[in-house]
Amino acid sequence: MPEFRFYHPIEVRYGDLDPQGHLNNAKYLTYFEQARVHYLLHLGMFKEGQSFTNIGIILAEVKVTFLAPVQYGADVRVGMRISRLGDKSMTAEYTLMDAASNKELATGSAVLVGYDYRTNETIPIPQEWREKIVEFEKMVGF
Repeated sequence: MPEFRFYHPIEVRYGDLDPQGHLNNAKYLTYFEQARVHYLLHLGMFKEGQSFTNIGIILAEVKVTFLAPVQYGADVRVGMRISRLGDKSMTAEYTLMDAASNKELATGSAVLVGYDYRTNETIPIPQEWREKIVEFEKMVGF
């Protein structure tokens, strides 16, 4: 499995838990989203204070595989990478890990589509983004 070059720490809050005391299933997607926004910030594809309507991507599909329960106060981090770049879409992969042991707690993926929120139409992934992703992820053949 290719390595993740980007990780974002996550605080497991009491309000993130379900009645059984485990991380609520929906929160995994929120954690992946947090990592995605910070990935975009890290690569300079999104800037602090910029309107979210200017990000230029929309979520088209998402998948989560739950591997182990996450408890309150767990020290976790989310790894994110872009594993596929198409003309108008790209695939993000995620891993939710225990930060101390590196045990994988969940995995996931998302298809992100280039999108113009003003015209409500799909758009090609901007060339500047492609270049930053290819360089950061060390993708070959793009």
